[in-house]
Amino acid sequence: QVQRVESGGGLVQAGGSLRLSCTAAGRTFSSYAMGWFRQAPGKEREFVAFINWSGSNTYYADSVKSRFTISRDNAKNTVSLQMNSLKPEDTAVYYCAAVATLIVRTTIEEYDYWGQGTQVTVSA
Repeated sequence: QVQRVESGGGLVQAGGSLRLSCTAAGRTFSSYAMGWFRQAPGKEREFVAFINWSGSNTYYADSVKSRFTISRDNAKNTVSLQMNSLKPEDTAVYYCAAVATLIVRTTIEEYDYWGQGTQVTVSA
């Protein structure tokens, strides 16, 4: 099992940047692809970004493409989400999740393990 702890959320002005990190416990972190999702108040949880087990393949939601970058460091059991040019509509609780897969996964039901979430608030 992969236990995950997110960090790095906070309050930032529109146009600013934040870097989220998700650190996983367990010896099998590098066996899992990782995803970031977010859930805004009153909305469904939605896919943000995906990275495969080695970091060689990434995939983004259209709403964050060219602004967000997902990366991972398997030696540190960490996956990160660099968020630039933030907008008020990026305000949400951000979750990291793990899935044992070799192909891109973008739906909530496909992921096996979830973190507790970290709040990101972007002011106008």
